[in-house]
Amino acid sequence: MEDPAIQRFPSQPAPGTPTPSSSSSQLNLAPTMSDEDSARSRYIERLINANHHPSPSRTIYSDRFIPTRTGSNFGLFHLPAPRQSSSSEGREDSSTSVYSTLLRTVLFGPESGVVSPVTPEKRSDWMNPPSRNIFRYKTDTCQALHSLFPFGSDDAMPGVNHSPVKAPRKIPRSPYKVLDAPALQDDFYLNLVDWSTHNVLAVGLGNCVYLWNACSSKVTKLCDLGVDDSVCSVGWAQRGTHLAVGTSNGKVQIWDASRCKRVRTMEGHRLRVGALAWSSALLSSGGRDKSIFQRDIRAQEDFVSKLSGHKSEVCGLKWSYDNRELASGGNDNRLFVWNQNSTQPVLKYCEHTAAVKAIAWSPHVNGLLASGGGTADRCIRFWNTTTNSHLSCMDTGSQVCNLVWSKNVNELVSTHGYSQNQIIVWRYPAMSKLATLTGHTYRVLYLAISPDGQTIVTGAGDETLRFWNVFPSAKSQFNCC
Repeated sequence: MEDPAIQRFPSQPAPGTPTPSSSSSQLNLAPTMSDEDSARSRYIERLINANHHPSPSRTIYSDRFIPTRTGSNFGLFHLPAPRQSSSSEGREDSSTSVYSTLLRTVLFGPESGVVSPVTPEKRSDWMNPPSRNIFRYKTDTCQALHSLFPFGSDDAMPGVNHSPVKAPRKIPRSPYKVLDAPALQDDFYLNLVDWSTHNVLAVGLGNCVYLWNACSSKVTKLCDLGVDDSVCSVGWAQRGTHLAVGTSNGKVQIWDASRCKRVRTMEGHRLRVGALAWSSALLSSGGRDKSIFQRDIRAQEDFVSKLSGHKSEVCGLKWSYDNRELASGGNDNRLFVWNQNSTQPVLKYCEHTAAVKAIAWSPHVNGLLASGGGTADRCIRFWNTTTNSHLSCMDTGSQVCNLVWSKNVNELVSTHGYSQNQIIVWRYPAMSKLATLTGHTYRVLYLAISPDGQTIVTGAGDETLRFWNVFPSAKSQFNCC
């Protein structure tokens, strides 16, 4: 059965039916309707006419979703500007113009110069979105790495560094130049290669000394000791063009390389002189007779003092950068440190178990000394001569023949003999390997560094000199990184 209340909503009165009063016709109800029926009818009427009589207290939103593209350069699509409606245009043109204006404001944002025709009652946050260009093709194409991190900014991940990671420095694995060095002796205890501050390389080959100019590649024969003598060591003065030459007869000769002229000959050693080191005008020489002589080339005497302490041949000598300490290594497996006035070592280190030829002072830390042991030792050890302490030890796996510290970065190079004959670039103090260079077929017994601190030259019993680019320039220092 149909609800009798719904039957009381006819669209027109039936013929012959009396017309109800004005108050009754407004509700379309019979005059005899009760209060309960009247309330029900009003409720049903609101349900039926809800779409025609919206509540003034409720905002009606559209069911369409329009994405926000504020700041996007839609001018690239050449959209026509909206026409300004005149007062003579009809209502339809006016609403079209308002819609176009509203659309341009949404697409182009406040920067377009178009004022949004939004009334205060209908103002919404989506009409004023943040100004962010999501189609900025030409400008913001590169973003920082941390902006792509899924967890947000650094504040969201404390302790995490999102800065771009610097690529490690690439060290060429091959030498950029190879020179023949015939008669370069395969003797662990000699020091036959040195590089001057004037960019001239001195090499002892047999009984002769040759000079190679790194700027012009010109080779000059400096001296010939004769068939009864041979070159055992060479060493450039810190300044000037003077070169010291140690011989197998126990003599030390001083040559002026600019004139190819011998300045003087000094005696004192009874056996060959295999190690030389300069400290301003003071020249130190170490020999197979276990002694070290201090020579002042300004004095008439051949030597001013004699240092005694080693029990076997002295094969390594290096002055510190401040010229206050002299380190010496010998075939007695000892490393000694002397000061300017001592005739006995002030520090003695006996941890090495093989001959100590490789010695290098750090140019970065005062009193930091590195030393390397021979075949039975194979270790690089670090010492603090200021506090007289042993800092660390690194087993390299091969005989350590030479050490040199970079002037530009906190790194050092070691050359090796038995059994791998390799060259290793280390980062200090982590002692991580930056590169391992191979190519020599004999022990890499000789090492020198260029005056700019970027290039090293190595010599071996295979009678070759090889030049390697291993360190950066002083202007492009890395944090080795």
